[in-house]
Amino acid sequence: MANTSNISRRDFLRAAIASSALVLPISGAACARDPRSGSTGAESRGWDRVPEILARIRPPVFPQRDFLVTEFGAVGDGERMNTDAIRRAIEACHAAGGGRVVIPEGRFLTGPIHLLSQVNLHVAEGATLAFSQNPDDFLPLVFTRWEGVELMNYSPLIYAFEQENVAVTGAGVLDGQANSEVWWPWKGQGRRAQPGGPHQDAARDRLFRMAAEAVPVEQRRFGPGSYLRPNFVQPYRCRNVLIEGITVRNSPMWELHPVLCENVTVRGVRIESHGPNNDGCDPESCRDVLIEDCYFDTGDDCIALKSGRNEDGRRLATPIENVIVRNCHMKDGHGGVTIGSEISGGARHIFAENCRMDSPNLERGLRLKTNARRGGVIEEVYMRNCTVGQVSNAVLSIDFFYEEGREGEHLPVVRAVEMRDVTSEHSTYPVFLRGFEDKPIESVRIVDCHFNGAERESVVENVAELLLENVTVNGVEWTSEVEQEVSA
Repeated sequence: MANTSNISRRDFLRAAIASSALVLPISGAACARDPRSGSTGAESRGWDRVPEILARIRPPVFPQRDFLVTEFGAVGDGERMNTDAIRRAIEACHAAGGGRVVIPEGRFLTGPIHLLSQVNLHVAEGATLAFSQNPDDFLPLVFTRWEGVELMNYSPLIYAFEQENVAVTGAGVLDGQANSEVWWPWKGQGRRAQPGGPHQDAARDRLFRMAAEAVPVEQRRFGPGSYLRPNFVQPYRCRNVLIEGITVRNSPMWELHPVLCENVTVRGVRIESHGPNNDGCDPESCRDVLIEDCYFDTGDDCIALKSGRNEDGRRLATPIENVIVRNCHMKDGHGGVTIGSEISGGARHIFAENCRMDSPNLERGLRLKTNARRGGVIEEVYMRNCTVGQVSNAVLSIDFFYEEGREGEHLPVVRAVEMRDVTSEHSTYPVFLRGFEDKPIESVRIVDCHFNGAERESVVENVAELLLENVTVNGVEWTSEVEQEVSA
């Protein structure tokens, strides 16, 4: 963006238009564009939607009936496999009409756990569910989603398919036992890669080609020899899901990954997992989601909202919508609250408030990432009352140049994004906004925000409307006519 500290408003506007970076001041109670009407009037409901969303989000309630896995033959010695015993307990609980399947104190080694309707898998305090390090234990293949594309692959570690009223709760630990020897090297890059060893690249490319060619999902068979890592907890096409209280460690890939679910509550969960693609919580193509009082210390995005990748996302055409994130603490990760990059089905009505983000290893606060292959419409995204200690990149980032950038025919739409009452103490950029010249970012509002310790100027490229009110950078008001001064 042109430096405007010593030029007139007319010259500034000419320079902004010439660079396709138009920045306008906000005043009074002006509203961002309403994505439904295309207008800029007061009809955009914003935070007024939250009470009605919360009214629909109700955690499942289970009968007061316990099924102790040790009564079905499970042994918590950390050595014997308990897959069959846990399965028998789940089947008995389901047949009885529901209740809790209880993992008591001890270390219980297991293969995949498949939940059934009306079952709450309760991992008690002092209990650890440790998952097998043998990929063959996660066969047969199941219907799942990998990086936004449906396929038949290894079972997720905890999985539910087309079930209703399911939960994973308790103060215990889920240990995926992924490490530099098992699962993580399949990523095929970075310090955990094994030279000449197995890696996912060939299968990943084949999967994406299959999706582009509309190969039926049942024929997209992967598993042994493909090296596509399973996700940890994945309810798929489920209704009424609760994940509460547990600690998750050492995941092969994404940790909590509800897909095509409705009415999801993630509460009081602690994520501590620094492997490759170790996103903390990735609701994908879900509706009515509450994520609250959680702690994220991750190897990738803390929270990443998704809706499918490229052709597969457009085939299902199911957005991630009506998501509330509140009272969470984000430590390490690529982004605190992220939307994308698998976002081809779109995202709307996203709300984040009262969160704390702080780590030299946290890259961004609010992050929207997409490109011309993903496409999708991202609209009505709101963040308020959040504090950022430090992030290594930007407090607010909207970037159309993620991975393939402009190489594609599906231009993304981002509009009606608002950041309000957010403070930061250190970042490289306060704000990083990059749209396309032929498809700019639309209507971004920043209100009552104070960005301190910024090392560089904000990047604002190809933004149709940036609305500012009471915004300071390093103590200096940032308006459309005075470029913020930054420290060297």
